[in-house]
Amino acid sequence: MVVVATLLGLTLALRSGAAPACAAPIPPPAALLAPPAALPAPPAVLLAPPAAGTLHKGKATFYDSTGTDGNCSYPTAPAGRLYVALGPDEYADGAACGGYLDVTGPKGTVRVMVADQCPECAPGHLDLSREAFTRIADPVRGVVDVSYRLVVDPPLTGPLTFRIKEGASQWWFAVLVAGHGNPLRAVEVRQGSSGNWRAASRQSYNYWLIDSGAGPGPFQIRVTDTRGHRVTAAGIRMTPGQVQRSTVRMYGGTSGGSTTAPASTTAPRTPSSSPKPTARTSARPSPSPSTLAPVDASASPAVIAAPDGEAVALASTRPDAGPRGCA
Repeated sequence: MVVVATLLGLTLALRSGAAPACAAPIPPPAALLAPPAALPAPPAVLLAPPAAGTLHKGKATFYDSTGTDGNCSYPTAPAGRLYVALGPDEYADGAACGGYLDVTGPKGTVRVMVADQCPECAPGHLDLSREAFTRIADPVRGVVDVSYRLVVDPPLTGPLTFRIKEGASQWWFAVLVAGHGNPLRAVEVRQGSSGNWRAASRQSYNYWLIDSGAGPGPFQIRVTDTRGHRVTAAGIRMTPGQVQRSTVRMYGGTSGGSTTAPASTTAPRTPSSSPKPTARTSARPSPSPSTLAPVDASASPAVIAAPDGEAVALASTRPDAGPRGCA
């Protein structure tokens, strides 16, 4: 009877279409049901000039250039044509411009100013001017191991200079600041000698920009560097394409006049058709001839007192230099 009942039950189950237990679908693993996990974000690239007080090691090469029209937009080469181009990470969208590095190689140490960007250079790769490379190694070698350090408060060659960019007006303001020694942290501008300070934004080509303009001038310009030094220059005029030399130094006191550190100049640059420039794409400009022009030695800016007690000087003007699933 038991056998008959068992056979009868099995027959009824098969006729009703019930699937045997072994035919039940196997549930997929939980991992296949869950949404795919997001991939970890790539580490952020830190754009910053070489850290002060830190000895860095790397390599150095060199390139030939006039030392002008590099990515930092300086119209004249540093003294002795001793300058360096940094890779994008250390160039840091222009934040390194105007700072100085002490670079040591097989033959000795040379001090160079950051004046250009080397687009193909990795962190630690310095592309020196030929003149600078010759100070530390035989140029025949082409590439050498070096160590380098950012200089803190290097001696200044003169007072601050300011250059209003071609195409600037009361509605669009851009200024190049030079002669500051340490890299810059901030530039602020105000119309006249009162009113609110307006922060300018640094561009990768080293001009400081206020896109909506700062007025017709003259201006006071307040400059702060990465070491906390802050000074204010007054009387900066809306004279695009000309270098205006103040009598204020970034640190170490006030200079006595505009002729303490004269510089050679070339013909003014031809104004661009658009006042809003784009960042330079070439870090290796072609050489361009320069001609010396006399400096007006009679111009002697006066120093005035700022409301906040900072050193403030009226600026003089001289010509500027011209032309880088489950299956």
